[in-house]
Amino acid sequence: MLTIENLTSGYGKVPALDSISVEVGEGELVTIIGSNGAGKSTLLKTVSGLIRPTAGTVTFDGRDISRSRPDQIVAAGLVHCPEGRHVFPELSVLDNLRMAAHVNRKAFDQQLDEVLTLFPRLGERRTQIGGSLSGGEQQMLAIGRTLMAGPKLVMLDEPSLGLAPIIVEQVLDVAVAIRDSGRTVLLVEQNAELALEASDRAYVLERGRVVDSGPARDLMNSPTIQKAYLAG
Repeated sequence: MLTIENLTSGYGKVPALDSISVEVGEGELVTIIGSNGAGKSTLLKTVSGLIRPTAGTVTFDGRDISRSRPDQIVAAGLVHCPEGRHVFPELSVLDNLRMAAHVNRKAFDQQLDEVLTLFPRLGERRTQIGGSLSGGEQQMLAIGRTLMAGPKLVMLDEPSLGLAPIIVEQVLDVAVAIRDSGRTVLLVEQNAELALEASDRAYVLERGRVVDSGPARDLMNSPTIQKAYLAG
């Protein structure tokens, strides 16, 4: 569904990504792990059109989107939930969700039912303003808003950042639930152990390059990955 080939991208003369290739098949949950500064968030921003690549191609659902605008990419069904939540603090939970539904207004009721089934807490808080929610609830709202656009592929950037450990597990369970609902998920996550447990396949990024990849279970058992990223 998503093919990234020889992608080079960054913010200046020195690229943050150097000729990397990543494949995400339809219905998969694929994780990108790596240390801070490895280029993980840059990858998602480039795929979503926020950063223009200097070389390489990004193909989504059979279409080259390497030079497409962010709104065109969202309309094609690839939606990015960025790091940091970015909810509208003065708007209610329901209005936050409505803000993302402009892409898919005809399916609003269906999408809303799906989001509130996935996140019952948001249903309980639907009239509460976004800025008054807890960190975990704001993350639920950010992911729910992403789903309101009716995506085929969801990109989640560090969804557990700054959350309590028990909430981290719930957020990663949500990533699995999104995959199990028939969507495709590309996940960037700082908690490598939990991310690998949740994923089908994974890529390891270091200094803008892919240094390892394969089934998530195989990477969890790799002594090199265990030493660098896992507790054990």
